[in-house]
Amino acid sequence: MSKTLVYAVGLGLLSWLGLPKIFGAESQYRWQRSADSIALARNGHVVWQFNQGTHGATKPFFHPVALPGGSPLTWQSPPDHVWHYALWFSWKYLNGVNYWEQDRNGNCEGITEWGAASFEPQSDYSGLLRLDLRYRPRKSDRPILTEKRTIVISAPAADGSYAMDWTCEFKAGDEPVKLDRTPPGNQPGGYAGLSVRLAKGLGDVQVEATADKGEARGNRYGYAAMATDFNGRIDDGEAGIAILDHPSNPRSPSRWYVIKDPGQPFWYMNAAWLQLEPYVLAAKASFTLRYRVCIHPARWDGARLKAESERYLRATPGS
Repeated sequence: MSKTLVYAVGLGLLSWLGLPKIFGAESQYRWQRSADSIALARNGHVVWQFNQGTHGATKPFFHPVALPGGSPLTWQSPPDHVWHYALWFSWKYLNGVNYWEQDRNGNCEGITEWGAASFEPQSDYSGLLRLDLRYRPRKSDRPILTEKRTIVISAPAADGSYAMDWTCEFKAGDEPVKLDRTPPGNQPGGYAGLSVRLAKGLGDVQVEATADKGEARGNRYGYAAMATDFNGRIDDGEAGIAILDHPSNPRSPSRWYVIKDPGQPFWYMNAAWLQLEPYVLAAKASFTLRYRVCIHPARWDGARLKAESERYLRATPGS
C-alpha cells in the first residue's frame, strides 16, 4: 500500500470517528505556546488562553475565554478592579492577610506563587494542565498553604462548547490556616475562590441557577445552588459561562456571589463557599475543591443546569 493511500485511509478514519483532521491543512484548530501562555486557536482566533506570567499579574488566569470564532466572554483587569483576572482563582484572606486586592503598585499583601505549568495537549484539542502554587505572607518566605491544581479542558464540541474541570488540592503548612472573606453586610461581601469577570460587551444579561436567588441587595445576589450560569447577547448570538459545584466540595451546594450592574457594566460570578462563615484548616490537613466551568452558546435555564450538573457528577465518580 502506498504512503499516499495510507494517508488517505487515515484521514478517512479520523473523519468517520468524528475527530479533527490533525494531519492535514483542513484542521481548524492549532495549539499556540509561548513562555507565558498556552492557548487553543481556531483559524487564528484564540478560543481560550491560559496565562502564567502575563503583564505582572498576581495570579495565573484564563483570558480570553471565548466560543470558537467569537468575541471574548471574559474581561481581564477592568479599570474598576484591576485584580479581576477574567477567569481565575484567588483567596481573599488567609490568616488575616489579603491575597485578593492589589495596591497602587500592583502588589498584594499576601503572595500567590506558582511554578511553570505542565500541559499535555491531545490530538482532539483537549488538554491537561497541572500547576503547583504556594500562598505566603509578603513578610515571610514560608508558605502557609500549598495547592496542586489540575484543569482538564475538553475538546470543543460541534457547537463550539467546551468545559474546564478544575481540581484544586490544598494543604496547610505547620500551622492552622483560617480562610476568610469580607463578611456580608451593608457592603455585600462573601466572595473568595473561583471567579469569572465577564466581558463588558455582554448585553441583555441574565443569571440562572439551580435554586432560588436567595438574598438580593441592589445588584448583588447571595444564594446556594449546585450551579450558576451567567449569559447574555454577544456578537450576533447568545452565549454564557456556567460554573458547576461538585457535591464533594465543603459546604456543597455552594453559596454564590453574583453582580449584575449594567451601569459600569459589572458582570461577575463567584463560587463563594466561604460566604456565610470562614473555614479553619488544621495544620498539615488538606481539602479539595472541584468545579466544572462550561463555555457554551445560547442561554441555559435551571433545567439545563441541573442536567449538566448530573452529567458532571457521572463523569467524576468517587471524587
